[in-house]
Amino acid sequence: MPASPLPHHHVVGPAGAPPLVLAPSLGTSKAVWDPQLPSLTRRFLVLRFDLPGHGGSPSAVLPDPEPGRTTVGDLASLVLALADHHGWDRFHHAGISLGGAIGAHLAAHRPDRVASLALVCSSAHFGAAQPWHERSELVRLKGTAPLLETSPSRWFATADFADTPFGRRLLGDLADADPVGYAACCDALAGYDLRPDLAAISAPTLVVGGTLDRATPLEHARELAEGIPHAVLKTVVCGHLAAERPRALQDVLVAYLRAAQEEERPRVPLPG
Repeated sequence: MPASPLPHHHVVGPAGAPPLVLAPSLGTSKAVWDPQLPSLTRRFLVLRFDLPGHGGSPSAVLPDPEPGRTTVGDLASLVLALADHHGWDRFHHAGISLGGAIGAHLAAHRPDRVASLALVCSSAHFGAAQPWHERSELVRLKGTAPLLETSPSRWFATADFADTPFGRRLLGDLADADPVGYAACCDALAGYDLRPDLAAISAPTLVVGGTLDRATPLEHARELAEGIPHAVLKTVVCGHLAAERPRALQDVLVAYLRAAQEEERPRVPLPG
């Protein structure tokens, strides 16, 4: 039986460096992490991937693309498949929005695999299921084109960011997303509620909240930080994708990952 296809991904960084997975948000590709990549690859072996139907990943990487079947656990299993493919027993994980949910699911259910966790503009529960089901039905029927008008106000702190080169790149990824994969990710969000499991997360965790985030306002970040033992909460003046303040996100992420990497480093016994 042929092996299941892997999501489209790219690995860059020093050989032998600690592995770091960067997970994107719904509607974007691995390009959402482009601004932070040069800094992160100085200390980490960085893997970025595309969600099913996004960027270079076909919807066929989904275990079951039928409506209503995909869960965040299914998406998390794709990350584990990528880690296994590269021989990584443990890895650091940072994700934006849905990408953060994938990492939180892994940290709660596979704590042996997650060395540290960073949740950027994410949530333990993205609201009622019905609006997500309605969006998935709309996209299956008409594609992602109907979302292009409203996404800038959800994604960015100010609408004019949509006219910047980076804003156009992100919206272009949404326009190009395959309806099957995008809708399946909406189904995953509809069924996602990690609130009962937050206390089970033992990995060192950074929560980054955007003060101008309309999609997951700061109360979502606070709920994560209060529910996850010893989590650290930082705020950035940004919208949902933290696209307007890439350096601010980079600074808090690099500082936290550096500290987590030091904690993960094996302790060498003193002689005698």
